[in-house]
Amino acid sequence: MKWLKKLTKLFLWLSLLGGLAGVISVAALYYHLEPTLPSTNSLKSVQFQVPLRVYSNDSKLIAEFGEMRRIPLAYAQIPEKMVQAFLAAEDDRFFEHPGVDYKGLLRAAYQLLLTGERRQGGSTITMQVARNFFLSSEKTFTRKFSEIFLSLRIENDLTKQEILELYLNKIYMGNRSYGVGAAAMVYYGKPVEQLTLPQIAMIAGLPKAPSRYNPLADPERSLQRRDYVLGRMHKLGFITESDEQMARATPITASLHIAKTEADAPYIAEMVRAEMFNRYGNEAYTTGFNVFTTIDTSLQIVANKSLRDNLQAYDQRHGYRGAEQHLTINGSEDDHALDALLKDHRTVGDLLPALVTKISEQSAEVYLGEGRRETLEWSGLEWAKPYINDNRAGKKPQKTSDIINPGDLVRIIISKTDGGETLRLAQIPAAESALVAINPDNGAIKALTGGYDFYHSKFNRVTQAQRQPGSGFKAIIYSAALEAGFTPASLINDAPVVFDDPSLEGAWRPENYSGKFFGPTRLRYALTKSRNLVSIRLLRSIGIKHALEHAEKFGFNSADLPHNLSLALGSGAVTPLQMASAYAILANGGFKVEPYFIDRIERDTGDLIEKTLPATVCNDCTEGTETEFPIAKRAISPQNHYLMNSMMRDVITRGTATKARSLGRSDLAGKTGTTNDQRDAWFNGFNRSLVAIAWVGFDTSKPLGRGEVGGRAALPAWIDFMRFALKDVPEQPLKLPAGMVTVRIDPKTGKRASVDQSDAIFEVFRSENAPETLESASTNNSQSGKPSKGGAGEQQIF
Repeated sequence: MKWLKKLTKLFLWLSLLGGLAGVISVAALYYHLEPTLPSTNSLKSVQFQVPLRVYSNDSKLIAEFGEMRRIPLAYAQIPEKMVQAFLAAEDDRFFEHPGVDYKGLLRAAYQLLLTGERRQGGSTITMQVARNFFLSSEKTFTRKFSEIFLSLRIENDLTKQEILELYLNKIYMGNRSYGVGAAAMVYYGKPVEQLTLPQIAMIAGLPKAPSRYNPLADPERSLQRRDYVLGRMHKLGFITESDEQMARATPITASLHIAKTEADAPYIAEMVRAEMFNRYGNEAYTTGFNVFTTIDTSLQIVANKSLRDNLQAYDQRHGYRGAEQHLTINGSEDDHALDALLKDHRTVGDLLPALVTKISEQSAEVYLGEGRRETLEWSGLEWAKPYINDNRAGKKPQKTSDIINPGDLVRIIISKTDGGETLRLAQIPAAESALVAINPDNGAIKALTGGYDFYHSKFNRVTQAQRQPGSGFKAIIYSAALEAGFTPASLINDAPVVFDDPSLEGAWRPENYSGKFFGPTRLRYALTKSRNLVSIRLLRSIGIKHALEHAEKFGFNSADLPHNLSLALGSGAVTPLQMASAYAILANGGFKVEPYFIDRIERDTGDLIEKTLPATVCNDCTEGTETEFPIAKRAISPQNHYLMNSMMRDVITRGTATKARSLGRSDLAGKTGTTNDQRDAWFNGFNRSLVAIAWVGFDTSKPLGRGEVGGRAALPAWIDFMRFALKDVPEQPLKLPAGMVTVRIDPKTGKRASVDQSDAIFEVFRSENAPETLESASTNNSQSGKPSKGGAGEQQIF
């Protein structure tokens, strides 16, 4: 028995020495690793990588930018069942151990001794937090001990709830989702508080292997993992046996849910992304910025539709260019085979890809994908005369085979009517368009569409397309003329003229669009009818230097404009947004405002980072008035503004934009614009509350075709947009400013009319420019001995 006592004593001493050696080793290892361990202070103010989100002014999601999908949640926002599911799946002793589960570590050590392999094991939630925030995932002893020591430190510095909050927001869940908030949205399209028990268990099973147990990639394995989690929850008393059985009987309901955009404004989204990247670099995509734009969702929807409808109307006028592609089919293909043929063809704007499967005399059967078959009636086909060129279309088709045949890949527009839906054959427009609307009081962009479809062409024609404004620029020239002393009654001769200008490379023989000449014409009437020759003579009279200086007041850089008489016809290059900014001055009373599109920037927590304070029109403010915003500076006088606004209203009531009278308003003003050979078509229009610019043209600058002037090619889009935009906006009368008088004049001469003249009309003048009475003119002439030239308002250029 003595030998047994000695052996026991030896074993105890060896155990004691071994334990002491172990303690010393651990202590030595700690002191060796401690200097390399990161501080846990950063965990108390973690900034999770959250994508950049762009919203409309009414808080509708426009876009999301960033690789990681994450919706950070506070611990209080996470349902109790979600917490319990993760404890059951990952660490059921989380609230009991000090950050390290020694039982788990012993199991891992046992596996090491048994197999000789280092395997992942014994990791608590705290240890996963340490690894995910500070360490790599390599399987080495040094990393494992660093993880253990760091976990103990984390447990000492943070509460259990804080640790769980970090874990449930950080953990990768597959499909670019990080954290339970994002996982709930990605897999089920709803927030965590709306998840059911089986959905919670499915998400809780993901961290172990997000790819292997992913319900989208491997439904069978994910179901097994979900049921394992449910079993663990029942075993730990988190749910009843009945709850477990009901949840197990529930089929998989997960599907991929990408962030749903609520406002279709991809061009403005890209403008925001570029601006945020310019300010913050790559941090723009990870810092959780929420950018609220100035965009009005309802106006944006109508802007998109107005632009697309107008381009489709233009396309129909010029004929059908044929099927996009011809695919070989024999008529026996099932839906799966047809879906495969359509899979590489996405929807463009409102144009759905469709495959013609069968035709009859005057109808066709088309396949739209996912088992949907529709009949295309003759009413949706008969428009399709064959395109020959931009000036000519072929004969009207008589039967379906004149237009399309089986195997043709075509585009279809579906319109909703009172009787259901109607289908029409369509095509992706070859021409392009832009539409932008701004608030004239502060420059806020309310709607912006830079093309038919952003994903078809990302070129933003509102901000990037440098195009000739054509007659739309005449408003600037006429405003400059008013500043130079001309009046709406000034006479300019509309007659042939030839200029030998070296800057124009030889003799220049401008003419009116109609090719006709109309003789002496009052300025108001010339602007109303957009007479080119009048504008050229007017510019020559006031001088190019004066006109360029005046254009600077409207926001144009004179260095970018032509320094010759072609300026009168809008031969410079400008963007639609520049035109919107310039026309805002004509709408708001004569003040310069700058277009802007970011209203404010917030963090994902709701904290305000930046709020835009634009220069704003304040009619009642005087110099020195204190306001909460910068006051917009005056660009033109109230009198100049009144006269220009008045003349441009005539463009709509009796000029080149009379189609806009269909809106039934008397407070609309604007100017059409058409360039040589109809390469650009514009309508620049406004009322007191909104400025909208519509442009149509080819990106290659080829002609739009005969007759495609601003009033035909661009104005309809403007009308459709403004019909909605102004439907609840009361009309605002144009108020006559001080220093103005109304005088009866002779419409032929522009001079003051005699009392008994029957065809006299009323015209408005600045007081100093009003035409003299016939008696005073006669008196002045007799005293000076010179023939009458009339007042300043009676200037005549021949």
